[in-house]
Amino acid sequence: MLANTEGSRAVVRWAGVCIDCADAEEMAEFYGRLIGWEVSARDASDTRRGGAGWIGMSDPAGGVGLSFQAEDWYEPPVWPEEPSAQAKMLHFEMQVDDLEAAIVHAVAAGGTIAPHQPEDRAQDRVRVMLDPAGHPFCLCQE
Repeated sequence: MLANTEGSRAVVRWAGVCIDCADAEEMAEFYGRLIGWEVSARDASDTRRGGAGWIGMSDPAGGVGLSFQAEDWYEPPVWPEEPSAQAKMLHFEMQVDDLEAAIVHAVAAGGTIAPHQPEDRAQDRVRVMLDPAGHPFCLCQE
């Protein structure tokens, strides 16, 4: 995509999503098991410029990457949202071909089934899950 700002032309391309968490290693291990990606980059204690660590993962098929930034101040979101509590800022929609098998896989990878499931969603087609840092994500049957 080309952006034109006051006569200049710059190539702007969405490269990835970075998720804040308390433990970047735990998150990379979980998402690696869940979606089969591997770590492609990480900082080291001597190259770290802030936070408690960063890990990047790349989709082997190409496309947008996923990274995790560990922060000492991280507070997990509350699901469902509650007034005056840390709210979720985003969630992933993961398409699956077998919802029940995907739930078993996500739990085995380290996720949990969210105790709250929205009543306006068909439970045989969508299930809200939580990753190890408490971020909700949805498994959606095709």
